[in-house]
Amino acid sequence: MLPESRLSDLERRFAYLEARLADPGAGPAALAEAGREHAALRPVIDAIADWRAATAARAEAEALTGEPEMRALAEEECARLDALIPDLEQRLRLALLPRDIADDRPAILEIRPGTGGEEAALFAGDLLRLYQRHAEAQGWDWQVIALSETELGGVREAVVRIGGEGVFARLKYESGVHRVQRVPVTESGGRIHTSAATVAVLPEAETVDIDIAEGDLRIETMRASGAGGQHVNTTDSAVRITHLPSGIVVTSSEKSQHQNRRLAMEVLRARLFAAERDRQAGARAADRREQLGSGDRSERIRTYNFPQGRVTDHRINLTLYALSQVMAGDLAPLTDALIAHDQAAQLAEMEA
Repeated sequence: MLPESRLSDLERRFAYLEARLADPGAGPAALAEAGREHAALRPVIDAIADWRAATAARAEAEALTGEPEMRALAEEECARLDALIPDLEQRLRLALLPRDIADDRPAILEIRPGTGGEEAALFAGDLLRLYQRHAEAQGWDWQVIALSETELGGVREAVVRIGGEGVFARLKYESGVHRVQRVPVTESGGRIHTSAATVAVLPEAETVDIDIAEGDLRIETMRASGAGGQHVNTTDSAVRITHLPSGIVVTSSEKSQHQNRRLAMEVLRARLFAAERDRQAGARAADRREQLGSGDRSERIRTYNFPQGRVTDHRINLTLYALSQVMAGDLAPLTDALIAHDQAAQLAEMEA
């Protein structure tokens, strides 16, 4: 049974927002805030309208079944609507799920090697290229903030800002430990090794989310360098910022020192914002275990098995024999399954 009182409340709120947007006396800030809420609420209102229209049509068709000359057509219409209405109800239930306010934000992607030495660094580089291909296929913006490579082309650390529509909503399921099973290029005996890399996907924080006092920061400039001394800047343009209260250290090594400070501050805000989100989520869910895991970077979420050409997501016990497609940047089958599983868990909790 759909919550009629909540549907009515949402419809009244949407009508208020439409009136607010048409108010010539509203200021720019108020209009911007109302516009954001209006846009977020529009899919819910559309789903309510479609469901109401279908249920009303079903009642009208049912009434016509008592008229002999209309009975056949009315029964046919009832059957059509009986098949349609459950789908509309499900769509509406999904639209009513609480929305993560960070879903529409850009994301900060961080990749680092875990256990496995040079092979782990090489796998971290493979993951970096996987996400870059995925971002390009989605039409998202890709901006490298910091990149440290090994002599063999592996990645010691990569920090990237990804911008575009629905970036965090799609990439947030990638946080965790990614494990690889394959024969490393450094292995002469042909033995399969198991290595790992950690991925963190953080929502970009807005200035209003996190207030950082200037006195809490230690800002240093330094000279950036790449693998083997390549791409060394001739000036001390790289920036390292330490947030003293938390001990978080971020760096940015682009060519412009001014740009590096801005980018490093974006990463710092994102990390502090993510830490606060985790704290609040932990407080809300102290008595509950998430089906999709905690999102902790220490949690193994996925295994990439190269000899068998398979990818397994351990959170939902999904195995795909499509490793080459995934490594080429096609994450949609995994992401769609994770979103569906997450939504099902939320619906079950809401209706419990």
